[in-house]
Amino acid sequence: MRKIAVRELSRAGRLSVVASAILVSSAAGANEDLMRVAKRIFEPIPSAAPAVRDNPITHEKVTLGKSLFFDSRLSASGVISCNTCHNLGTGGVDAGPRSIGHRWQLGSRRAPTVYNAVFNVAQFWDGRAADLKAQAAGPVQASVEMNATPDHVLKTLNSMTDYVVMFSKAFPNEVAPVTFENFAKAIEAFEATLITPAAPFDQYLEGDEYALSDQQKTGLKLFIEKGCSSCHNGINVGGQDYFRFGIVKRPAEGLLPKEDKGRFAVTKDLGDEYVFRSAPLRNVALRPPYFHSGQVWSLKQAVGVMSEVQLGAKLSDEETDEIVAFLNSLTGQLPKIEYPILPTRTIATPKPSLDK
Repeated sequence: MRKIAVRELSRAGRLSVVASAILVSSAAGANEDLMRVAKRIFEPIPSAAPAVRDNPITHEKVTLGKSLFFDSRLSASGVISCNTCHNLGTGGVDAGPRSIGHRWQLGSRRAPTVYNAVFNVAQFWDGRAADLKAQAAGPVQASVEMNATPDHVLKTLNSMTDYVVMFSKAFPNEVAPVTFENFAKAIEAFEATLITPAAPFDQYLEGDEYALSDQQKTGLKLFIEKGCSSCHNGINVGGQDYFRFGIVKRPAEGLLPKEDKGRFAVTKDLGDEYVFRSAPLRNVALRPPYFHSGQVWSLKQAVGVMSEVQLGAKLSDEETDEIVAFLNSLTGQLPKIEYPILPTRTIATPKPSLDK
């Protein structure tokens, strides 16, 4: 176990060592050097939704996906929708540490944000879904979440003429377009549009040196030099790779429950015990509580925990505040979402059920 931890720590530190060397080597042009290094490590969020593999994004598909995202009738109880756990008005997450699902069951982990999820290497904390399409198909069938089945979903959709028409427009080349796969594709298309560009940090990466305050620039420099950017990098400032939670020091049991072994449940590889996908930090200030266990309600406390258990560093109060200031610069422009008017149920629409 110790060898694994050392290897991970070494891997996690390479980028920060190189970046720190660059920053230190050119003190005269500190601001210019910081921007140059930041551009090597991070990317700005684009202003338009990216393409997704094997699923061309069209207006009709996004419109359908939006309705499906908000329609609680797709759940067995008739009260849980995608937006229940991924609330678009609260940073793409819900209010509590663990989401509440069918029959008031608690989920095992904190719901990850749906905003900018299209940029993640995979979906869920353990990466068990390769893309948003696979992710969309999961919760609707999970007994602890929406507790439905593909058959229930299709019966519900086929019972309403408006949905049948919407599927025909979204998938015009198919004879029978109302399928469970197309249901997932439509939600994926909508979720791919849930990007948040134009954060102050994006403007900085695009060349505006005044987009960040001096405190935020100091926080960015610390974020790189201390090694935070070794795991939290790329376009989503995280979400690109998997790391053990507790590389240097095991977190408190409340933050890292023993029974949740992370990616090990997917790979069955002992080296993946307590390994999770690094959290994407875009809009992180909007969505406490933090970590997969959802037990830390302060962003400042979360930074302190990560510095100790991942990097073995004890930050001063001032340094922590500076990193938090930088993290606040990651809040982008959330898309304006108008709640859709959903198709009206018919006598053939399955009735809500609280059965197990």
